Amino acid sequence: MHASLANKTWVLITGASSGFGEEFARQYAERGHALVLVARRLDRLQAIAEAIRQQHRVEVVVEQVDLSDIAAIVRLQERLRERGIAIDILINNAGHGLQGPFADAPLDAVLSMVQLDVASLTAVTHIFAQEMRKRRRGKILLVASMLAYQGVENFAVYSAAKAYVLRLGEALHRELKRDGITVTALCPGMSDTGFATAAQQKITPLLKLLMMQPAPVVRAGIRALHAGRMSVVPGSANKAMVIFTWATPRWLHQAILSHAMNT
Repeated sequence: MHASLANKTWVLITGASSGFGEEFARQYAERGHALVLVARRLDRLQAIAEAIRQQHRVEVVVEQVDLSDIAAIVRLQERLRERGIAIDILINNAGHGLQGPFADAPLDAVLSMVQLDVASLTAVTHIFAQEMRKRRRGKILLVASMLAYQGVENFAVYSAAKAYVLRLGEALHRELKRDGITVTALCPGMSDTGFATAAQQKITPLLKLLMMQPAPVVRAGIRALHAGRMSVVPGSANKAMVIFTWATPRWLHQAILSHAMNT
């Protein structure tokens, strides 16, 4: 069994039970890749895995992991190694957001966001990058956000966390390239993934107009990763917003984005 598993091209996707993670699983299955799906919701993971197996006839491994527990990430890698599964493509998608005034949010909620969006993402990237470096090949996609380009009112910690993800991806793109590893940061704008509901985010009229479906966002991320790009912002309107951010003073673009996100 180990020999047959080793001959497959494996894609590990975190946060695979919904949203972008589920869509990444479906699109990579369409390409014929074997999958490792990681999330906390076991029932949802199992349902997605079974649907993908039936439709695409690919190998799917389900791993119920609380990624906020760094030790659990280490154990995940050990279990995969024992099964002879070497990860060729890492989609580091798991994340958590919360909208609201910084000082009003419970400290535990703020710190859990930092733990998952920053510490856990870093740990997953580090652990699997080490394996890829030994094989001199691999691809890593870090899911950031368009908010990584601005500090946004009522999204203070989330914006800061995603700025970390973007800068980490940019640095690792150059640092790991010499080891045969491609690192790409995906920076989606508002998307219809269910994330906004979980983050208790207000969907303003402008955000409704800008909202993208998960499928084109994921396609853009996969194309950019396999083309070896440093980062990608899906959607023409989102690209225009990033250009606007680069071309204007902070006080102006932060005021405009704050209005768009909160009113």
